[in-house]
Amino acid sequence: MAQEGRSPRLAVLIDADNASPKIADGLFEEIAKIGEASVRRIYGDFSGTRSKGWADILARHAIIPQQQFAYTTGKNASDITLVIDAMDLLHSGRFDGFCLISSDSDFTRLASRIREQGVDVFGFGEQKTPESFRQACRRFIYTENLVAGAGQGGTKTVLPAAAAEELIRKALSQEEGDDGWVTLGALGKQLANLAPDFDPRSFGFRKLSDLVRSLPGFEVGETEAGQLRLRAVAAVAPKPRRGGGRRPRKPGPAAV
Repeated sequence: MAQEGRSPRLAVLIDADNASPKIADGLFEEIAKIGEASVRRIYGDFSGTRSKGWADILARHAIIPQQQFAYTTGKNASDITLVIDAMDLLHSGRFDGFCLISSDSDFTRLASRIREQGVDVFGFGEQKTPESFRQACRRFIYTENLVAGAGQGGTKTVLPAAAAEELIRKALSQEEGDDGWVTLGALGKQLANLAPDFDPRSFGFRKLSDLVRSLPGFEVGETEAGQLRLRAVAAVAPKPRRGGGRRPRKPGPAAV
């Protein structure tokens, strides 16, 4: 656990074969919000062209490359080395959390094992990352949200804001008091518990407060202490028309 007054110490392990170098700047900005990236390692075969993009920016972010030559086709030595290093770092007891950067579901068991030890895991990967790996992490951040305008494979996919409403309502129902109000901070924590990959940026909003304000199904206010809070608004059913609908028009005289 992080000592009081010190940022959580993090081990950042990057799978070069499954992460784009375009995310590097945004990645370390995001990690800085969580804690201190004490260890920064990247795993791949930097003698080939596939990982060359990473090789060009290693110095800028003080990332230590772990070279793994691809001696055999179809065998990923980089993944095995990453897992071995992660377990060594875990058992050193020096870290408060791990950041695993990959879209590969092979790291699902690694994430689960680290969390079983009581250590947080923060995953970073593309929106195509299998659910098993996303759910194994305490939080999962889509790398498309770390690059301005576009993800690794093209234009960033922005989900409709309305798609977040059902999950927000569920989180509210689990946290609401007698008056139905829930502070934004409590809502954010419960959303992370329900869906580790929930992120307002996936819906085109920088902050959770901006997202909930855009949805007509919620009322937003403030506590006496000035904290933002919200509650669900009951959906209003459309009023039925009088007479059960429009009466059929009588046929007029035939045109002569």
